[in-house]
Amino acid sequence: MQQTTPPNFVVTIGRQFGSGGRELGRLIAEKLGIAFYDKELLRQAAHNAGVSVDFFERNDEKFPKFLSGMFSFTMGYSPYNAYAGSSSISDDNLYRVQSELIHNLAMKHSCVIVGRSADYVLRDFPRCVNIFVHAPMEARIARIMRRGDSITKEKAREIAEKTNKLRANYYNFYTDKVWGDAASYHLTIDSDSMSMDNVAELVCAYVRARFPDLSVPIE
Repeated sequence: MQQTTPPNFVVTIGRQFGSGGRELGRLIAEKLGIAFYDKELLRQAAHNAGVSVDFFERNDEKFPKFLSGMFSFTMGYSPYNAYAGSSSISDDNLYRVQSELIHNLAMKHSCVIVGRSADYVLRDFPRCVNIFVHAPMEARIARIMRRGDSITKEKAREIAEKTNKLRANYYNFYTDKVWGDAASYHLTIDSDSMSMDNVAELVCAYVRARFPDLSVPIE
């Protein structure tokens, strides 16, 4: 009997800023032995596809501004055009670039993808677990303050509120769901309710229960 690799699966992570979504995603990927893509790695994927890294950074997970700034790119094998007869796209179409990248990653191998409304982008992908990570404001403030030097509590709160507003506007604009609403995800988790390692174990147990073939060879 020859063992074959089970079909790919993807864990997507939506998260409140300061809730530890990136840390959780990395832990889940390590425990399941799959690839991990956060902002930096998706940015590198965009760079490899010919998308301006600076443009990606300025517009990542932000509500489209419908500006006239244009840039040209290819999707690796052939030019990808957002508009017929044009090799350029406006900044709001960064979503299209990211969506294609996310689809390509899902087809390439099993992985964890943080943010970028990946749950909605992969809504037709049959093996996808979508989670949302949240935490009380005080816990998020404490995490943010640990990240940077000399960040005051007031500044950390301001950053959290502003970033979450941007993420919510982005998600709600591009999807037919509501950012952070439990109905939009398979699991919503308070990362402050237990250790991050235990939260990761909980998610992994859910993934294994959803996809039993992860531990059973396919004939």
